Amino acid sequence: MEWVEGRTSTVFYLKFLSDNSKAFLRYRVENSKLLLVETYTPPQHRGKGAAKRLVEMALEYARENSLEVVPICSYSIHYFIKNREARDILAEPYKSMSTEELTKYFEEARRREAEKQRKEARH
Repeated sequence: MEWVEGRTSTVFYLKFLSDNSKAFLRYRVENSKLLLVETYTPPQHRGKGAAKRLVEMALEYARENSLEVVPICSYSIHYFIKNREARDILAEPYKSMSTEELTKYFEEARRREAEKQRKEARH
């Protein structure tokens, strides 16, 4: 997979060289915390590691800037379920959550995102 990596004040992104589409991770910084708000990968590039790389970029940024991470979007929560060794950078209460608690939080995020998509589809 060939892409160009970048960051703006609100997103980490990957621009795919094959078709110029972009995957992104929308974020905010508040009170020394990096909030991972929304992840998107174009359908044709899903399952190839793009979202994982976006979260890794965010974690690198957080470490370089002494920020704790707050996973909000479902993919970022999923990342921490799968990568226990990265949980040290999480803000509380997420850092103290068990895998079962993170999984429940993940499921809540998925429901919230699905509801948002349904509402947007109606408008």
